[in-house]
Amino acid sequence: MTDKQRNAPARPKSAHSHSGVIHVNEPHHDNFTVVGNHLAQHPELSLTAIGLATHIQSLPAGTSIGIKALAAKFPEGEIRIAAALRELEEHGYLSRTKERLQSGRVTTRTISYNKPGRAAIAATPSPPPQPARCPSSPQRTPATDLLAGLRAHDTRLLLTERDVHRLAPAVTEWLERGVPPIAVVRALTTGLPQDPIKHPAAFLAHRLTTQLPPHLPTPPPSVMPPRPDPLQTCDGCDRAFRSPHPGRCRDCRSSQVVA
Repeated sequence: MTDKQRNAPARPKSAHSHSGVIHVNEPHHDNFTVVGNHLAQHPELSLTAIGLATHIQSLPAGTSIGIKALAAKFPEGEIRIAAALRELEEHGYLSRTKERLQSGRVTTRTISYNKPGRAAIAATPSPPPQPARCPSSPQRTPATDLLAGLRAHDTRLLLTERDVHRLAPAVTEWLERGVPPIAVVRALTTGLPQDPIKHPAAFLAHRLTTQLPPHLPTPPPSVMPPRPDPLQTCDGCDRAFRSPHPGRCRDCRSSQVVA
């Protein structure tokens, strides 16, 4: 008797066949973008910033990447997109500088770097020299003061200076929608979890985004009170009285009826 032959191929052995990600990779020959692992696996950038950097690197030169243009394409909204753009600037993947054209109009010059390094630093315009005894420091605003003071309510909400200025636009949005500062603080500090807050900046960013109140409704147009009737001179007693039409006052009309 001859042995039976099996036609099915042997199953490949894999030490990780039951856990972790499995990659199915197909080669790209056109319409693709090369992204370095230094960006895709960046330990400090948020997922929003990593995805936005990947999108920007895939765009043709000259494409508008303003906050409003990006917010019109993606569901994250202007606050999260603005924060992600600042992250990319801080880590050297993006530079945005204001330039004045010969016409006098001010435009934003944006440069995207697929691999931050010395070339990116060298291409960034140097800031103007500071006057003597006037060191450069981030500008304080009501939003930054509010965020910096949160640690007085709970020490777990201690933020770095970078996080304060990264979250400041979101707080400013609350203030511009008519929310008093004390109400913003209450929304950020009420009902805190009992467990340690490992990432206070991410926790506050989530609250600022998910609990953002709507704009105040437009007040109704003011209604002018009706104008009083003009003064008339009574034909009977020459006394002044108010009426839409000339004639006799109420007393003279009453005496006529009695007569």
